[in-house]
Amino acid sequence: WSVNHKFFVVAATVVIFATSVVAFGRVQQQFFPVSERTELFFQMRLPQGTAITASLETAKRAEAMLKGDQDVKTFTTYVGQGSPRFWLGLNPQLPDESFAEIVIQAKDLEARERLKARLEREVAAGALSEARVRVDRFNFGPPVGFPVQFRVIGPEPAMVRDTAVKVREIMRANPNARDPHLDWNEQSPSVRLVVDQDRARALGLNVQDVAQTLQTLLSGVTVTTVRDRTEKVDIVARAVPTERVDLGRIGDLTIVARGGVPVPLAQVARIEFIQEDPILWRRNRDLTMTVRADVADGVQPPVVSAQVQAALKDLIATLPAGMRIQQGGAVEESEKANASIFVLFPIMLLGMLTVLMIQLQSFSRLALVFLTAPLGIVGAAFSLNLLNAPFGFVALLGLIALAGMIMRNTVILVQQIDEEVASGYSLYDAIIEATVWPPSSP
Repeated sequence: WSVNHKFFVVAATVVIFATSVVAFGRVQQQFFPVSERTELFFQMRLPQGTAITASLETAKRAEAMLKGDQDVKTFTTYVGQGSPRFWLGLNPQLPDESFAEIVIQAKDLEARERLKARLEREVAAGALSEARVRVDRFNFGPPVGFPVQFRVIGPEPAMVRDTAVKVREIMRANPNARDPHLDWNEQSPSVRLVVDQDRARALGLNVQDVAQTLQTLLSGVTVTTVRDRTEKVDIVARAVPTERVDLGRIGDLTIVARGGVPVPLAQVARIEFIQEDPILWRRNRDLTMTVRADVADGVQPPVVSAQVQAALKDLIATLPAGMRIQQGGAVEESEKANASIFVLFPIMLLGMLTVLMIQLQSFSRLALVFLTAPLGIVGAAFSLNLLNAPFGFVALLGLIALAGMIMRNTVILVQQIDEEVASGYSLYDAIIEATVWPPSSP
């Protein structure tokens, strides 16, 4: 029937292919899928500068939330640092006294999902309110960190923070973005010593003299070492705790001026209490603040990133000179992975053309084989839409492999038709015989 109605079949194939291309545009994009490991990571980040003892107390309260849960098999707690990189997609954490992490192993995948949902409910209800908490699964692929990221780059910290705060507010307005925040964290109180240059010079002092004296009094300086059996122990000289711990008494510290005259620090400097960024991140030597967020369950990061990118258009158009916003996260890593494939695509295509030309020895047959390769999109598009599954890097590799299998089958079919014609069949009968099994005799 198909051979007798070839024009209808070709037209129907073109229509189905065009429909599948349109349907493919409705498929959600994905970088790498979530792994089937049963672990969860439970991260707690307190304000920058928090003592490790406070992080330990928060971790103990988090452990109490896990003890007695039937879905928990084991858990391991790390305070002041993250877990070792036992999984390729794990983003290692830098040592930080204000950070704690618990790696939880659930009994199975269903238990993992129940446990994740329970912990998120309790955190949303106010548990561990002193920390920024993140509960997440492990993902395949290279480490991404937070799936949705936008980098704000500029010359001055204040300008970068002001712009990043605006980006964060835009992300908060998106219902699919969870917990948008800044990687510089919030500003923390700080103490700054402002030296009166005129008074200092009149006493024979300079800024370096004041800084070195304060370093000695507050942090201490090694004056000698003593041997304790097989070890050497440093002897550090510094001010007594009552003078170096109490900020109100720093002005009473004594600095030795020219001629050995003792001078109170308050006579040559004043103390200012300010708010400043606890940490400044740079990327390619530029000040960079990253606004990052997780995504709601059932939504893919590229979808949320595209929504936020569209909402940022007005802000990007009004950025001052020297400021820019770049997209990161899963979208950036996906583009890098795809580029690594497409950069070799011309070489791969040339190799395929060469092999097929040697095998088929006909330009018309070569074109026929290549025209069948995109037809794999038909099954892929309708299957992904039917199962509501995303299209990611792994699916891309599968689609490329599917195109190769289709071309291989087409080559086999063309050669089988040639054999049928050589055995005495007409071209009409040869096409039919080549597509049925077992073949009949002419």
